[in-house]
Amino acid sequence: MSSEALRSANVYRQLLKAVKKHIPNEDSRRRFKEYVTEEFRKNCTLSDPSSILQKIRLADDYTFLLNSVHHHKDLLFSYNIAVDRSEEMNRVLGKSAASVGLQLPEVYQP
Repeated sequence: MSSEALRSANVYRQLLKAVKKHIPNEDSRRRFKEYVTEEFRKNCTLSDPSSILQKIRLADDYTFLLNSVHHHKDLLFSYNIAVDRSEEMNRVLGKSAASVGLQLPEVYQP
């Protein structure tokens, strides 16, 4: 097996693993896997080394993009940037006040 074949198989496995991990909807995941498989099978007959390398790089870059976008989303949630924390803060303050025997006043909202 040539090094290009090994690299393409490795990229293919990584891309399918990223799809399985990051695409939540089962129907979307199935369609995406079918598309990836179809593209790899369609391009397996290529003989031009530069074209093969370009397709492998494209798949590798897309795998990296998919993993990076979801990693970025996880970071945003871990730093509470993408979440409205006002309700959570009110709950935490209420628990803190209750632990010393106090109650927070109800805020009037017209």
